[in-house]
Amino acid sequence: MGRREAGVSDTWVALEPGADPAKRSAALRRAYDAYLTAGRVELPVRPEVADSWRRSARARVSPEGLAGVELDGDDLGAYRDAHALARVMPVIRELTGAYARDGEHLVAVCDAHGRLLWVEGPPATLARADTMNFVPGARWAETAAGTNAPGTAIAVGRPVQVFAAEHFRRDVQSWTCAAAPIHDPATGRVLGAVDITGGDRLAHPHSLAFVGAVARAAESQLALLTPPAPDPCARLTALGRDEALLTAGGRRLRLSRRHSEILTVLAGRPEGIGGDELLVELYEDERVTPVTLRAELSRLRRLLGPDVLRSRPYRLAMPVEADFDTVTRRLAAGALTGALGAYAGPLLPQSQAPAVTRLRDRLGDGLRAALIARGDPALLADWAYSAWGGEDLPVWRALAAALPRAQRAAALARVAALDAWQRA
Repeated sequence: MGRREAGVSDTWVALEPGADPAKRSAALRRAYDAYLTAGRVELPVRPEVADSWRRSARARVSPEGLAGVELDGDDLGAYRDAHALARVMPVIRELTGAYARDGEHLVAVCDAHGRLLWVEGPPATLARADTMNFVPGARWAETAAGTNAPGTAIAVGRPVQVFAAEHFRRDVQSWTCAAAPIHDPATGRVLGAVDITGGDRLAHPHSLAFVGAVARAAESQLALLTPPAPDPCARLTALGRDEALLTAGGRRLRLSRRHSEILTVLAGRPEGIGGDELLVELYEDERVTPVTLRAELSRLRRLLGPDVLRSRPYRLAMPVEADFDTVTRRLAAGALTGALGAYAGPLLPQSQAPAVTRLRDRLGDGLRAALIARGDPALLADWAYSAWGGEDLPVWRALAAALPRAQRAAALARVAALDAWQRA
């Protein structure tokens, strides 16, 4: 009986109650082989897993590959000590310690790039995980390691559970894991994820709920450690998301796509902009009338409040700190690592508004050019293995050239595949 036939609606849970783990694992192995050989998705593969397999395949992840270790020694220690999640590790350890010990599970925390920062648990389980490079400093982003709980949780922005042959890489298919993203409570940006990895017993709704609760507790602790201070400046978060977040006056608003575009334009024009010019900046279709724009602005004024959005010319009554402006400033100052760290993805990726398209391209092209010019393999890898950089051939070429000869094989293979794909 299939999952939907069984009446279970939460397909983020790997096994519905009463399912036999051994039988499900065998069925998944057959479905996995069918996908690799014929590109066909069969039951009992969950839709979320099928989507992740497709993303893994598009990213040219090898089913036989091994996660790469990018940080170790002093570099790893310095990076994670400075990471925001270091402040909540005591809470994560307190909540997960007994759970991990009693179940012989591992607890792992990764950054927003899927790079493992902490992996803790019983020595015997750690030794087993070491054979697949599930170790601190290794990159487990979905675009680098295929379907896996921490990498996929970051990719989709919600708690996920991955069971047995749902993993894209064969060497991980004897494991089950559940992970949840951890967000910055002030900006909503993903900081990383917390993961629990172990055996079949983790394929249970309780483990998914548990890891989600741990992530929420970590976010609450972050909020307590950095209490919001009165700030006359509004904050706009629009990188890597189609619906921007605006934090202002103690409120946090999720904006519609059109309102996100309007705020993006107004944030860059503190002196204001006339209605005719704003119309041109927002709409590709020249047939759109000023009446349509005024209706959108009226709805936005009701959402923000009459004292926030002003007219004649259209402008915001308070300064706006936008995440894309932060990237621009850091890049202009030569702080490339900081600029890349603040870059959560393309600006409003689905927007076709002329002003947004120009700014998105200028920001992405500037970062890419700076990365290639710097030639730092770690920074190039952060871009190449990101959701937006997986098919960026110039960056992959630069990464292959920057890596030590012994570590170039995977990058050269990706360059060859991308080059062949673009020529086809």
